[in-house]
Amino acid sequence: MDIKSLKVFAHLAEHLHFSQTASAFHMSPSTLSRLIQRLETEVESQLLFRDNRTASLTPAGEVFHQYCKEQILEWQNLQARIQQQQGQLRGKLSLYCSVTAAYSHLPAMLDKFREKYPQVEISLETGNAADAFQKVQNKDVDLAIAAKEESLPASCFFHTLASIPVAIIGPTINCHVSQLLDQAEIDWQNLPVILADHGPVRSRFDTWFRQQTGDDLTIKPNIYARVSGHEALVSMVALGCGIGIAPQVVIDNSPVKDRIRTLSTDHPISQFTLGVCGLNNRVEQPLLQAFLSCQD
Repeated sequence: MDIKSLKVFAHLAEHLHFSQTASAFHMSPSTLSRLIQRLETEVESQLLFRDNRTASLTPAGEVFHQYCKEQILEWQNLQARIQQQQGQLRGKLSLYCSVTAAYSHLPAMLDKFREKYPQVEISLETGNAADAFQKVQNKDVDLAIAAKEESLPASCFFHTLASIPVAIIGPTINCHVSQLLDQAEIDWQNLPVILADHGPVRSRFDTWFRQQTGDDLTIKPNIYARVSGHEALVSMVALGCGIGIAPQVVIDNSPVKDRIRTLSTDHPISQFTLGVCGLNNRVEQPLLQAFLSCQD
């Protein structure tokens, strides 16, 4: 089976839409159906459950989809190595980061790389920074900008970029939360809190709150809401919904930063390390090596 057929199946497996895949590869739906039938004949197994409207992968299709992704990656690596020997580098590099990192750190990271390797296509996906390692482990992207976890996944490497301060924040507007914060003795236990649902910054809040309440494990924070992403957290604090904890870079780049104040507390919060993560078994790939070399 040829590499194009593998790419076609991988696209169909990811989108599960015959018309969309047929259009993407400039073929008719009937041609696409014949290609899938040929692949099923070659692997001697049904790869898709399908009717006139929907498609889904069979268990064999799931296995074959993984095989397709691995073979496509190997093919791209081969092309990259040949191009590198010829003094050129082409291909596609997929990245994942938070919305804030996309304009606070990514432009500087890409400037040198784009200047040196202008023929490499960059694909960018943004989302919750706490999901970065999972995105890499799922092979959804090649590299991700992430906060270093206390225990790195064994399958991943981490290339350090910077140290990022973290702050406890509250609203500046006149609201119930501001009134509580302006008291001589702040009742941290009863203040409404906006929390990230997971990630290194969330774990720092848990540590800080225990310290603020004298390590009394029976005292729980008054959680107003859990959110996905620090940008949403900062916005909810700015609206007066509660206090929260967020990376300083997110606060500084927020359009509502004028509605935010940093709170002084008895216990400092440790910074976290920002960097680029990827899979160990991909670190020698030419595109990844080229990108990482531009970050030194």
